[in-house]
Amino acid sequence: MAKAKSHYVCQSCGSVYRRWAGRCTDCGAWNSIVEEAPPAEAAQPKGLGVGRGTTLKLVGLADDGRIDPRLETGLPELDRAVGGGFVPGSAVLIGGDPGIGKSTLLLQALAGLAQAGRRAVYISGEEAEAQVQRRAGRLGLADAEVHLATATSLRDILTTLDDGPAPHILVIDSIQTLYADTLDSAPGTVAQVRACAQALIGFAKRRGTVVLLVGHVTKDGQIAGPRVLEHMVDTVLYFEGERGHPFRILRSVKNRYGGTDEIGVFEMTGLGLAQVGNPSEMFLSDRSGDVSGSAVFAGVEGTRPVLVEIQALVAPTQAANPRRTVVGWDSGRLAMVLAVLDARCGLGLAGADVYLNVAGGLKIAEPAADLAVAAALVSSLTDRPVPPETVLFGEISLSGDIRPVAQADARLKEAGKLGFTRAYLPARTKAGQDAGPVRAHGLDGVADLVALFGAGETD
Repeated sequence: MAKAKSHYVCQSCGSVYRRWAGRCTDCGAWNSIVEEAPPAEAAQPKGLGVGRGTTLKLVGLADDGRIDPRLETGLPELDRAVGGGFVPGSAVLIGGDPGIGKSTLLLQALAGLAQAGRRAVYISGEEAEAQVQRRAGRLGLADAEVHLATATSLRDILTTLDDGPAPHILVIDSIQTLYADTLDSAPGTVAQVRACAQALIGFAKRRGTVVLLVGHVTKDGQIAGPRVLEHMVDTVLYFEGERGHPFRILRSVKNRYGGTDEIGVFEMTGLGLAQVGNPSEMFLSDRSGDVSGSAVFAGVEGTRPVLVEIQALVAPTQAANPRRTVVGWDSGRLAMVLAVLDARCGLGLAGADVYLNVAGGLKIAEPAADLAVAAALVSSLTDRPVPPETVLFGEISLSGDIRPVAQADARLKEAGKLGFTRAYLPARTKAGQDAGPVRAHGLDGVADLVALFGAGETD
């Protein structure tokens, strides 16, 4: 029998090559291709042969009462992000920067489930048991009935879990530290991560256990390992936050049992992660309303309306290539807004340095922030503050028109709760904009917005 040849696998995207190369042609990563030995093949025929398989039991779509209810952790912000609680038998992948608080969040969630009578198991491949116990004591969770172990062998973990009663929830911290002894590659490689995740997901479906897999992230903020890992699990969560801010955002980017782009907001304190019930009030707590270059954007994250401050600074420069620095927003979208303001309104922003920041560490992705960004830029350029107690939202097109966005009523209602009395929004927004004390002002294009700062405020 011919000896199986080793192959080369990209550790970023999982592409397979016959020989080593310095750069992956699929994902463009450099020095990510590593030699791996082929997995041992079982002694079985290549085809199905003439044998019969096991007859599957077919069921209907109606819920006959056998579906278990969701597991609520006692942390409403976490439960909101996953769609109302964890679904039994699901696999959840959570990623985030080192030290952002992933282990702290999961330990608090396990303690909440344990206090509700659920069997919770925490397996760490990175920390010793004493380290996890010390963290639990610091968080005031030492009395929680959470079963703890330190292991990196997939075989040992599955053997331990199969010997006793199936846990309701299992945390693996982290998936990159586990290894399957059937493979010769090192822990963290594409083959190991894929094999270990597949075995744990199979355990979750077979025993009805919620499996939470902690994943490392790359320098770009993406979960390390093969991209197929995110396709294998049911839910993908990202734990975000800036180093200089105590606030943390738990964002759902994939959820087979709920909506995507839902967020949960936490604040890192000395006693762990505290939940933030009203994130809009938190993001606007330090805002000064009489400063130019500041505008309040009424956004929507998932199903939750969130108000956040957008700060802009336009400064003259003598450099040939003016700087464009963006934190919390898409730099490409900023370039488009600047181009529209220059082409349609003649503001001359192309020769100035532009700095844009979303206060509080929140990352905004929806185009509805265009109008608030434009207002902050024009306010900084003219040194005139945005009218007080004002929110803005709307999408700017390349023609300079302001296009309507979804969920306008929810945005206005949230603004009214926080004491805002005026809103600038697209003129073509459907009727019903006025929510309580908020008075809506429609704008047809960016020229109308610039007129508010250049020719005096219009009511």
